[in-house]
Amino acid sequence: MDESTPHLSIVIPLFNAALTLPTLHQELSALEVSGGLELILVNDGSRDETEAVALKLTRESRMPMTFLSLSRNFGEHNAVLAGLRVVSGRYVVTMDDDLQNPPSEALKLLATAKAENRDVVFAIYDRKEHSWWRNAGSWLTNLIADFVVEKPRKLYLSSFRCMSRFVADEVAKSRNPYPYIDGLIFQVTQNAGTVRVRHVERSAGSSGYNLHKLVRLWISMLVNVSILPLRLMTFAGMIVSALGFLAVIEVVLEHMLHKTPTGWSSLMAAVLLLSGTQLLLLGILGEYVGRIYLGISEKPQSVVREKVSSPRTEV
Repeated sequence: MDESTPHLSIVIPLFNAALTLPTLHQELSALEVSGGLELILVNDGSRDETEAVALKLTRESRMPMTFLSLSRNFGEHNAVLAGLRVVSGRYVVTMDDDLQNPPSEALKLLATAKAENRDVVFAIYDRKEHSWWRNAGSWLTNLIADFVVEKPRKLYLSSFRCMSRFVADEVAKSRNPYPYIDGLIFQVTQNAGTVRVRHVERSAGSSGYNLHKLVRLWISMLVNVSILPLRLMTFAGMIVSALGFLAVIEVVLEHMLHKTPTGWSSLMAAVLLLSGTQLLLLGILGEYVGRIYLGISEKPQSVVREKVSSPRTEV
């Protein structure tokens, strides 16, 4: 990296962020980063005026800045990966567009990564100013990650993170159409840490996350970075088979000793239980097969419609 390389790149995926983006840009522009700062904005198919606002800010920006417009909504993780492919900083911070993570807190992440020589540092919060269901969703996401992601146990994961350029470049190599960034990070390194930062109430707009998007994230976590569901399928199959074998022995003994006729209710219960279990396991297996098919059929992870750089970036 030459002397013109900025020390820090900040990547922000945008979705319906027209109300928060001007303030976010203003606060980021005020940050003093030794070695310089660049900003990467990725519009992930917003339906409001986000694109127009972002283009105006990029063309007028006094700091190095790049704006990517995706052709449609691909998802937060896909948008972040698109941004990681154009960074030039020695360290990279990823953050949301809602101002609930004050931009000044990014410097804490950077300072911790440098002081502790970490490949990645995640933000942790004393109190998260989200709705109860978002907090419950975050708790469940981290619970799932404890089992399926090869990370230090009980390490809290957050979308507000700082990573070294080495990790960012390795993660950006992924072309999986259903990426899970934290899973990709821990396939590269386990040298991770945390630092406490502030989390404030949302000042404008509403969260772009909903239950559907959280479920998609959980499925990506389970299927993309782990074969745990397949192992659970095997275990469940063994348990159901063992119970079925015991049930057969019980029915034979009952018939031999008491001449009791086979019960229609118990037979139907067994058939429904086994059929439901088989369909569930086939569904999990189908999810893996479907994603393999989409991968080899080259379904795009994201498509960049337009790339615009600020005058400072183009120099």
